[in-house]
Amino acid sequence: MESNIKNEVKPYMNPYLAGFLLGMVLLITFFITGRGLGASGAIKSTVIAVVGKASPETAQSNHFFAEIFKGSPLKSWLVFEVIGMLIGGFLSGFLSNRLTLRVDKGPGIKVRTRLIFAVLGGMLFGIGSQLGRGCTSGAALSGMAVFSTAGFLTMMAIFGTGYMIAYFFRKLWI
Repeated sequence: MESNIKNEVKPYMNPYLAGFLLGMVLLITFFITGRGLGASGAIKSTVIAVVGKASPETAQSNHFFAEIFKGSPLKSWLVFEVIGMLIGGFLSGFLSNRLTLRVDKGPGIKVRTRLIFAVLGGMLFGIGSQLGRGCTSGAALSGMAVFSTAGFLTMMAIFGTGYMIAYFFRKLWI
Protein backbone atom coordinates (compact mmCIF):
# COMPACT_ATOMS: atom_id res chain seq x y z
CA MET A 1 0.00 0.00 0.00
CA GLU A 2 1.52 3.28 -1.14
CA SER A 3 1.34 6.30 1.16
CA ASN A 4 -0.13 9.63 -0.04
CA ILE A 5 1.84 11.68 2.48
CA LYS A 6 3.91 13.25 -0.32
CA ASN A 7 0.79 14.62 -2.07
CA GLU A 8 -1.10 15.57 1.08
CA VAL A 9 -2.40 19.14 1.19
CA LYS A 10 -1.37 20.83 4.43
CA PRO A 11 -3.99 22.78 6.42
CA TYR A 12 -4.08 26.56 6.33
CA MET A 13 -2.33 28.52 9.05
CA ASN A 14 -4.40 29.48 12.06
CA PRO A 15 -5.88 32.91 11.14
CA TYR A 16 -5.16 34.33 14.62
CA LEU A 17 -1.51 33.31 14.34
CA ALA A 18 -1.36 34.70 10.79
CA GLY A 19 -2.85 38.01 11.98
CA PHE A 20 -0.36 38.18 14.84
CA LEU A 21 2.55 37.49 12.48
CA LEU A 22 1.30 40.16 10.05
CA GLY A 23 1.17 42.60 12.96
CA MET A 24 4.75 41.71 13.88
CA VAL A 25 5.88 42.27 10.28
CA LEU A 26 4.12 45.65 10.34
CA LEU A 27 5.81 46.56 13.63
CA ILE A 28 9.23 45.57 12.31
CA THR A 29 8.57 47.57 9.12
CA PHE A 30 7.77 50.68 11.17
CA PHE A 31 10.90 50.13 13.23
CA ILE A 32 13.26 49.61 10.27
CA THR A 33 11.84 51.99 7.64
CA GLY A 34 9.88 54.51 9.68
CA ARG A 35 6.70 53.79 7.71
CA GLY A 36 4.21 50.99 7.29
CA LEU A 37 3.45 48.44 4.63
CA GLY A 38 1.97 49.23 1.24
CA ALA A 39 1.99 47.63 -2.20
CA SER A 40 0.58 50.35 -4.45
CA GLY A 41 3.75 52.44 -4.04
CA ALA A 42 5.77 49.65 -5.65
CA ILE A 43 3.51 49.58 -8.70
CA LYS A 44 3.75 53.36 -8.95
CA SER A 45 7.56 53.20 -8.70
CA THR A 46 7.70 50.57 -11.43
CA VAL A 47 5.45 52.58 -13.77
CA ILE A 48 7.50 55.72 -13.18
CA ALA A 49 10.74 53.82 -13.89
CA VAL A 50 9.29 52.58 -17.20
CA VAL A 51 8.14 56.11 -18.12
CA GLY A 52 11.58 57.43 -17.12
CA LYS A 53 13.32 54.97 -19.43
CA ALA A 54 10.88 55.43 -22.33
CA SER A 55 10.69 59.21 -22.11
CA PRO A 56 13.03 60.87 -19.58
CA GLU A 57 11.90 64.37 -20.57
CA THR A 58 8.27 63.48 -19.77
CA ALA A 59 9.25 62.07 -16.38
CA GLN A 60 11.24 65.21 -15.53
CA SER A 61 8.67 67.72 -16.81
CA ASN A 62 5.66 66.11 -15.09
CA HIS A 63 5.34 67.36 -11.50
CA PHE A 64 3.93 64.03 -10.24
CA PHE A 65 6.66 61.95 -11.87
CA ALA A 66 9.48 64.39 -11.04
CA GLU A 67 8.70 64.21 -7.30
CA ILE A 68 9.14 60.45 -7.27
CA PHE A 69 11.73 60.14 -10.06
CA LYS A 70 14.69 61.28 -7.95
CA GLY A 71 17.24 58.60 -8.71
CA SER A 72 15.80 55.19 -9.57
CA PRO A 73 12.29 54.54 -8.26
CA LEU A 74 13.09 50.82 -8.38
CA LYS A 75 15.47 51.33 -5.46
CA SER A 76 12.39 51.80 -3.27
CA TRP A 77 12.07 49.13 -0.58
CA LEU A 78 8.39 48.80 -1.55
CA VAL A 79 9.41 47.15 -4.82
CA PHE A 80 11.31 44.52 -2.86
CA GLU A 81 8.33 44.14 -0.51
CA VAL A 82 6.10 43.19 -3.44
CA ILE A 83 8.74 40.87 -4.91
CA GLY A 84 9.01 39.23 -1.47
CA MET A 85 5.22 38.82 -1.30
CA LEU A 86 5.18 37.13 -4.70
CA ILE A 87 8.03 34.79 -3.79
CA GLY A 88 6.49 34.11 -0.36
CA GLY A 89 3.09 33.32 -1.86
CA PHE A 90 4.65 30.99 -4.41
CA LEU A 91 6.78 29.29 -1.75
CA SER A 92 3.80 28.91 0.60
CA GLY A 93 1.69 27.33 -2.14
CA PHE A 94 4.54 25.00 -3.09
CA LEU A 95 5.29 23.88 0.48
CA SER A 96 1.61 23.26 1.28
CA ASN A 97 1.04 21.41 -2.01
CA ARG A 98 -1.52 23.98 -3.21
CA LEU A 99 0.47 25.30 -6.16
CA THR A 100 -1.87 24.90 -9.13
CA LEU A 101 -3.09 26.97 -12.04
CA ARG A 102 -6.84 27.32 -11.74
CA VAL A 103 -9.57 29.93 -11.83
CA ASP A 104 -11.85 29.94 -8.79
CA LYS A 105 -15.39 30.72 -9.86
CA GLY A 106 -19.00 29.86 -9.26
CA PRO A 107 -20.69 27.05 -11.19
CA GLY A 108 -22.94 29.44 -13.13
CA ILE A 109 -20.22 31.59 -14.66
CA LYS A 110 -17.66 31.06 -17.41
CA VAL A 111 -13.92 31.31 -16.85
CA ARG A 112 -13.63 34.18 -19.31
CA THR A 113 -16.30 36.23 -17.49
CA ARG A 114 -14.60 35.56 -14.15
CA LEU A 115 -11.24 36.71 -15.51
CA ILE A 116 -12.77 39.86 -17.04
CA PHE A 117 -14.33 40.76 -13.68
CA ALA A 118 -11.04 40.02 -11.89
CA VAL A 119 -9.08 42.31 -14.24
CA LEU A 120 -11.70 45.08 -14.02
CA GLY A 121 -11.76 44.78 -10.23
CA GLY A 122 -7.97 44.97 -10.08
CA MET A 123 -7.94 48.04 -12.30
CA LEU A 124 -10.61 49.78 -10.21
CA PHE A 125 -8.73 48.91 -7.05
CA GLY A 126 -5.51 50.32 -8.53
CA ILE A 127 -7.24 53.56 -9.49
CA GLY A 128 -8.87 53.75 -6.07
CA SER A 129 -5.54 53.20 -4.32
CA GLN A 130 -4.09 56.19 -6.14
CA LEU A 131 -7.13 58.37 -5.45
CA GLY A 132 -7.07 57.29 -1.80
CA ARG A 133 -3.29 57.80 -1.56
CA GLY A 134 -2.62 54.17 -0.73
CA CYS A 135 -3.87 50.62 -0.90
CA THR A 136 -5.57 48.67 1.88
CA SER A 137 -2.29 47.59 3.41
CA GLY A 138 -0.92 51.10 3.40
CA ALA A 139 -4.00 53.13 4.24
CA ALA A 140 -5.91 50.72 6.47
CA LEU A 141 -3.44 48.36 8.16
CA SER A 142 -0.62 50.84 8.60
CA GLY A 143 -3.08 53.59 9.49
CA MET A 144 -4.80 51.47 12.11
CA ALA A 145 -1.43 50.40 13.53
CA VAL A 146 -0.69 54.02 14.46
CA PHE A 147 -4.29 54.59 15.66
CA SER A 148 -5.08 56.94 12.78
CA THR A 149 -8.77 57.82 12.49
CA ALA A 150 -8.36 57.73 8.71
CA GLY A 151 -6.98 54.17 8.95
CA PHE A 152 -10.03 52.97 10.88
CA LEU A 153 -12.43 54.81 8.55
CA THR A 154 -10.65 53.37 5.52
CA MET A 155 -10.93 49.82 6.83
CA MET A 156 -14.63 50.31 7.64
CA ALA A 157 -15.24 51.78 4.18
CA ILE A 158 -13.43 48.91 2.46
CA PHE A 159 -15.29 46.16 4.29
CA GLY A 160 -18.60 48.05 4.34
CA THR A 161 -18.53 48.70 0.60
CA GLY A 162 -17.49 45.12 -0.08
CA TYR A 163 -20.38 43.85 2.02
CA MET A 164 -22.89 46.15 0.31
CA ILE A 165 -21.93 45.30 -3.28
CA ALA A 166 -21.29 41.58 -2.68
CA TYR A 167 -24.98 40.92 -3.33
CA PHE A 168 -24.68 42.17 -6.91
CA PHE A 169 -21.60 40.08 -7.72
CA ARG A 170 -22.44 36.92 -5.78
CA LYS A 171 -23.10 34.98 -9.00
CA LEU A 172 -19.36 35.06 -9.66
CA TRP A 173 -18.92 32.72 -6.68
CA ILE A 174 -22.15 30.85 -5.91
